[in-house]
Amino acid sequence: MGRALFYRWLFFISGLIVLALGFTMTIKANKLGIGPWDVLNVGLFKNFGFTIGTWAIVVGLVVIVSTMLFTRKLPQIGTFLNMLLIGIFIDIFNWLIPDIQTLFGQTLIFLGGILISGYGVGLYVSPRIGAGPRDSLMLMLVEKTGLSITVVRAGIEMTVAFIGWLLGGPVGIGTVAIALFTGRIVQISLPQFERLLKRIIERKGGIPPALKV
Repeated sequence: MGRALFYRWLFFISGLIVLALGFTMTIKANKLGIGPWDVLNVGLFKNFGFTIGTWAIVVGLVVIVSTMLFTRKLPQIGTFLNMLLIGIFIDIFNWLIPDIQTLFGQTLIFLGGILISGYGVGLYVSPRIGAGPRDSLMLMLVEKTGLSITVVRAGIEMTVAFIGWLLGGPVGIGTVAIALFTGRIVQISLPQFERLLKRIIERKGGIPPALKV
């Protein structure tokens, strides 16, 4: 069981790093527009300083506290780690990846960023250690309102993108593309990583209850 837990955490942490890389790649392609939550983070960065990763952490913390107050439940430790590590690694990758000025270059890194983000989500979600702050908020609102996940997710993302746009964050066709295609990539990547993790754990011995089918 110790080995199973090790591999679950390995998938979780690796997925957060991959997800942060994908986010940063799309942020570098800001001429095309970036993801709704990143629009908000960049808008806050432009107006108040600090770093984009710092604002990702601050916004994530606000979302966690708000969700906790409504549900009166403590989030899983994975939710806090998601908030913290995504922000840290966005800043690291933002420093490592050079700015790209050409539209062609930004298009390439943007498309790569969407693909990598989708696989990062599948990788970090597959061990079921804890949903990210934004996903926790979405699930809470679905439960409270009775609306579908699609409607709630779209409403949240439109709201944060609008606030980010008012703050000067870059909104464009890329913002729409991220909203449309990331979920579809996750639908492919999540089952792939779930099967991979299950095979690894079976070989090492011991299957966590959450992964049994």
